[in-house]
Amino acid sequence: MSAILFEVKDNIGFITLNRPEKLNAFNREMALLLQEKLDECNNSKEVRCVYITGSGKGFCAGQDLAEVSDSREMNIILREQFNPIVSKIRKLEKPVIAAINGVAAGAGANIALCCDIIVATASASFIQAFSKIGLIPDSGGTFMLPRLIGWQKASALMMTGDKVSADEAERLGMIYKVFADDVFDVEAKKLAATLAAMPTRGLWFTKQALNWALSHTWYEQLSNEDKLQQRAADTCDFKEGVQAFLEKRKPVFKGE
Repeated sequence: MSAILFEVKDNIGFITLNRPEKLNAFNREMALLLQEKLDECNNSKEVRCVYITGSGKGFCAGQDLAEVSDSREMNIILREQFNPIVSKIRKLEKPVIAAINGVAAGAGANIALCCDIIVATASASFIQAFSKIGLIPDSGGTFMLPRLIGWQKASALMMTGDKVSADEAERLGMIYKVFADDVFDVEAKKLAATLAAMPTRGLWFTKQALNWALSHTWYEQLSNEDKLQQRAADTCDFKEGVQAFLEKRKPVFKGE
């Protein structure tokens, strides 16, 4: 059975981490397949939203430690597996939803934090598990988490490895929304369908602006917004949006 399940349906690229017997912990095969599917989604004209979730009871337990025996292997894992994954997510030209269906720990939690929108089932949890084995948070975690919830809280969660419930994660601003377990699948996919029907290029320009804002000044950001807004105004979807507004009808966006 493949370590990654993938299908495209209704303009959504559904990626499922599929090692349920290991709580979807990453081995090399799964990490490389995930990169492949992220690239496939980025290059596909049909895909207008990407939806990442896990099979079984968990989202992802991080790295499968059975594949790590020394520091050299850890370096290879970061350079060839996790760093490319989170970089591809941030560079992906469509919105990426992380649908957290259970525990998200270690690199699994931080890969989720790099997605554009995170939703979780009420029984899900997030754990910065690295300190429990003498490591530091990786996969962009030390960059993203303090920006989402603040320095103090991020520092404490990374050092203690405390478990954060889905409700607490939403309260802290770590994730977008929590859904009850019995409606999670329907509601999360409904959100993906909404995004897949929106102006895809405009959403990509929004994502670019957010990426840029992480490392630039206020005035640089204003200049960048101007450039991106001009590109957005050149899209067919902008023209359709304006025309639909003037005609008092619902717009039909094509992602162009």
